[in-house]
Amino acid sequence: MKPTTLTLLLAGSGLAAQANADFLADSKAKLELRNFYFNRDYRQAGAAQSKQEEWAQGFLLRYESGYTDGMVGVGVDALGLLGVKLDSSPDRAGSGLLKRDNEAPRRAKDEYGELGLTAKFKASNSVLKLGTLTPKLPVLVANDSRLLPQTFRGGQLNVQEFKGLTFDAGRVDRVNQRDSSDYEKMGITTTGAKGIVSGQARSDAFDFASLAYQWNDRLNTSYSYGGLDDFYHQHQVNLVHVLPLAEGQSLKSDLRYARSTDDGSSNIDNNALGAMFTYALGGHALGLGYQRMSGDTGFAYVNGSDAFLVNFVQIGDFANKDERSWQARYDYNFAALGIPGLTFMTRYLSGDNIDLGAGTPEGSEWERDTDIGYVVQDGPLKNLGLKWRNATVRTAHFGSDLNENRLILSYTLALW
Repeated sequence: MKPTTLTLLLAGSGLAAQANADFLADSKAKLELRNFYFNRDYRQAGAAQSKQEEWAQGFLLRYESGYTDGMVGVGVDALGLLGVKLDSSPDRAGSGLLKRDNEAPRRAKDEYGELGLTAKFKASNSVLKLGTLTPKLPVLVANDSRLLPQTFRGGQLNVQEFKGLTFDAGRVDRVNQRDSSDYEKMGITTTGAKGIVSGQARSDAFDFASLAYQWNDRLNTSYSYGGLDDFYHQHQVNLVHVLPLAEGQSLKSDLRYARSTDDGSSNIDNNALGAMFTYALGGHALGLGYQRMSGDTGFAYVNGSDAFLVNFVQIGDFANKDERSWQARYDYNFAALGIPGLTFMTRYLSGDNIDLGAGTPEGSEWERDTDIGYVVQDGPLKNLGLKWRNATVRTAHFGSDLNENRLILSYTLALW
């Protein structure tokens, strides 16, 4: 073998070893155990189902590799999800915790799961991901409020080449709901009284783009576009400002506006205006919010996802046709009393002026939520969390009256 050939082979081996070292040395993995009890009692007369009550154990394995060396680094992420039934019955199923049979009586399956893989490519401070995604953008927020998270299939580009400026763009074509193991086409939410009519049942393309700029430690602004093919186009703007008032005091302003129009096969026409102001003093935080819907329909968003609205809460979104709603919220962090990890939240929301159609009285609703949570801060049980979530909902002339309790026990273990 010629010396030059040997030199090239050794050099190539060294580069490969370095690339492999970066890929593995910068990787990390963690396992989250999530034990979830869900109880929802329907209180209105004539309810088709009197109760949803299920108990399940979830396993969430998240792996993120580093990147290979070179101008364009290559890596892979993996998301392993498994849900196991602990208690359910056909007359109590449908909580969103467990996958169900398609045929009556629609029993919850003993277990269900998903393995999601994502290829990623990094150049400078820009990353392209292809595969399983859990987007957290104003126009598309993956839901993670049950046993396992909602996931999407597609591609997303994240660019952070300039200080303070973040750009995201991409497309997703399928969604895997939080109680499913199958990817399917996307629809829009049908809850509430939004008055939305469409000639299409599902779409196989959601395009998005988002531009956010952090002006300084106090001010952040963003513009986002989302379009569900054959359903709607949506433009959103958001401004968040934190004003220091004195030592340990601040006033946070969160202003949001969204304009939604149809995309040929629906009647979607909505303006959504929201504002939330939060005064913080030590461990206390008091918030007041207002949200207003106008236009021919209520607010549209991808089915199963979260809506980027100030009054999108545990049960309701307060986004029905012509609805006006307000919110009062109080939070307390017990770290101020020397008990870090213990938190409390309670809020009350009321909505009215809901257009239910000609000849029908205006609809109204209210919701009261309370959360109490504790996360162990140190010792052998560090990262063990317990949360109780309680909600009460009452409606007039539409929707469901219900009482709900969720008990969530979680533990996150870093594997490496």
